Amino acid sequence: MQRRDFLRGLGILGCSAAAHPWLNTVTMAGSDGGRPLGDHRFVVMILRGAMDGLDVVQPQGAPEYAGYRPTLIQPDAPDLDGFFRLHAAMAPLLPLWASGELGFVHATSTPYRDKRSHFDGQDMLEAGTGMDVPLDQVRDGWLNRLLQTQKGLTSQTAYSVGVDAMPILAGSAPVKEWAPETTLALTPQSQLLLDRVYHDDLLFQSAALEAMELAAAGNLGAAMAAGMGAGKAIGTGMVPQEPKREARVRDVVGLVDYAAAQMLQDARIVAFSLTGWDTHKGQASGLPLALTRLQYSILRLKSGLGPEVWGKTTVLAMTEFGRTAKENGTKGTDHGTAGLMLMAGGAIAGGKVYGQWPGLAEADLYQRRDLMPTSDVRAWAAHALRGMYGIDRAVLEGVVFPGLQMGDDPGIIR
Repeated sequence: MQRRDFLRGLGILGCSAAAHPWLNTVTMAGSDGGRPLGDHRFVVMILRGAMDGLDVVQPQGAPEYAGYRPTLIQPDAPDLDGFFRLHAAMAPLLPLWASGELGFVHATSTPYRDKRSHFDGQDMLEAGTGMDVPLDQVRDGWLNRLLQTQKGLTSQTAYSVGVDAMPILAGSAPVKEWAPETTLALTPQSQLLLDRVYHDDLLFQSAALEAMELAAAGNLGAAMAAGMGAGKAIGTGMVPQEPKREARVRDVVGLVDYAAAQMLQDARIVAFSLTGWDTHKGQASGLPLALTRLQYSILRLKSGLGPEVWGKTTVLAMTEFGRTAKENGTKGTDHGTAGLMLMAGGAIAGGKVYGQWPGLAEADLYQRRDLMPTSDVRAWAAHALRGMYGIDRAVLEGVVFPGLQMGDDPGIIR
């Protein structure tokens, strides 16, 4: 069942439905021992609801910005490079910026234009295609197509907070799903009984084995969530303290901890989603909650992986589109076009805001309302994959992201 069909069936298909917390999903891919993807880890975060990149990394050096956003500008926000300032809710990530483990790409987008629908925007982001391919004809996501190009690779879904699988990993490469709040607890005696009952039953044997795998995964995730909540780390890093304000980070703890544990083993590619980015009104109070969850997820992932594995990790956080250059009458922003991509990890060349800045003069805006796109978000993902795994450019442009022209290497991977 597709995300939009499920919501339409519930009768709640609305502007913010695509960003609903039921639709958080984590999907995981791992090798079978041969590790064709090597030791690098690749994490994709889908920020559902259209994150306002102009608020997250504020171009306060642009003279138009203050006039466009009188209630959203933060004059005292931490400075990044003399032109851009980082939203105050992201301040805990500043040490990563200083060490070159955090970067951003501004004015980037998918090829999606004009209609500004959450569903279509997310579908195109996760399909990895262009406007020349009808979305209803796309049957797989770009991460799944990547897996299909790798020999000896097995892919597995970690878990989904809710019921919906992420389209980014949909396709012929095998994917499993697991919901962290639904733990299947099987005692050793129960596992032995299942094994004996279904040993000679080819029809149900695989289902029984999967049930036992899910039970083990669930118990591991629960144990790690409890352990890290007590201040213990999976890796050798220290767990960041939960924010004192009510930022609703508890729901991402199990998600991130489980992902980190799998990445310490065979998993090399992980994708999950964070919601809460549809800020049509009251953005000054709503956006910090989502940003706190984002920065906390990154810091917790780093601590869970430990220095050695984090040093080989690339995190890309991307959203379906940006938001309008000007704030609206309800102190929020509406659906736009170009947005922001966040990059983190020890493998990236951070400490920099990448991308060609288009300017904020009205004549420079897309349709005189949105930040003008100057790059394709798929190209940044493609260069990250090539930099980490050495994947051939022809495969990236012809299979993973069909129709893409990657252009020159921007050097985002160390």
